[in-house]
Amino acid sequence: MATRPIVIYGDPVLREKAEPVKEINRDIKELVADMIATIQDANGLGLAAPQVGVSKRIFIADLSALDLAESIRVFINPEILESTGEVVLEEGCLSFPGIYQKISRPEKVKIRATDIEGNLFEMETSGMMARAILHEFDHLEGKLFIDYLSSISRALMKGKLKKLSAAS
Repeated sequence: MATRPIVIYGDPVLREKAEPVKEINRDIKELVADMIATIQDANGLGLAAPQVGVSKRIFIADLSALDLAESIRVFINPEILESTGEVVLEEGCLSFPGIYQKISRPEKVKIRATDIEGNLFEMETSGMMARAILHEFDHLEGKLFIDYLSSISRALMKGKLKKLSAAS
């Protein structure tokens, strides 16, 4: 288990639609283990494979810092089945260090995915877990949280985004 560098805004992998995982082999298990080490090192709530430079449909969510009953969850080839409601909360992203914005997202989500053992599962959730799932799922689609900003908010962030992009 090793940490991997987190890809910063401006890297083209963040805008790619990630490829489905064909089989859960040793390479995929190593990638997930590295992603877990990376998210723990970065104190993040979620991490998608494209954020470590791998265009695969995998993300993890770790809300244990917010809820001791939670543990790291692995989502491979996830599908959003349903989302309802709407809530606006401040959101950040490990690929956008130091940038936080209020983003509107569905309040509840139902997802189907495969776990690290190859078992298909469905999950209905709300609150921060729903937000983390939707945020990370967007990464697999090549969509970033700044895409939800108004043109005015985006214009105000232009300098910060340019600086991040130049550093990547």
